[in-house]
Amino acid sequence: MLLRIDRLNAHYGDVQVLFDVAIEVNQSEIVSIVGANAAGKSTLLRSLSGLLKKTSGSILFLGKELMGIPPYRIVTEGIVHVPEGRRAFPLLSVEENLQVGFYSQRAKAKMNQVLPEVYGLFPALANRKRQLAGSLSGGEQQMLAIARGLMARPTLLTVDEPSLGLAPIMVEKTFQILGRIKQEGVTILLVEQNVFRALHMSDHAYVLENGRIVLSGLGKDLLGDEHLKKAYMGM
Repeated sequence: MLLRIDRLNAHYGDVQVLFDVAIEVNQSEIVSIVGANAAGKSTLLRSLSGLLKKTSGSILFLGKELMGIPPYRIVTEGIVHVPEGRRAFPLLSVEENLQVGFYSQRAKAKMNQVLPEVYGLFPALANRKRQLAGSLSGGEQQMLAIARGLMARPTLLTVDEPSLGLAPIMVEKTFQILGRIKQEGVTILLVEQNVFRALHMSDHAYVLENGRIVLSGLGKDLLGDEHLKKAYMGM
């Protein structure tokens, strides 16, 4: 077991957003968290990354308790968060944005090896490495955000709404990239609005509604669930 979250509760101020959430992620899987807007999906990833302080419960990663550990140490442990909205540094070049991913000692030790590997996975970024990140298209900035996450050499990559606002061709490319990352041995915890695509590529998935897990199972099995079809896939 790579990751086990148990009885996770999270608050924004006095407002509770997550209620006794429990999920498990095995090595080399893609696990998706799907649900409506404001269900608590992004809050779950922020809690896992140590970005949300008012939390309780247990987060075990490779058997080590991470609850209460600051975000920079969580990155060092091997969990890297690709946030919603891409968050590129617009006045830095593509390559300078990628170099931000070398923050931890874990990553710096392999800098000369990882950068060529990332450019191999994202050839469009290699062709634009001197270009300012702010001048990239939305799809290119999403590729940059994922690539920057990979620069930190994650064991677990958490990706929040990677297809949001992208043209269909870039959505397809984004999911292809995520599939290739899995093939390279990186485990992915994915929050995604495109329920059909997320379930189709996932080993396991969880449905989050109003801060609670209401359904879980194999991605391919959940594709046939009548509630999900009506609620999230328009079928």
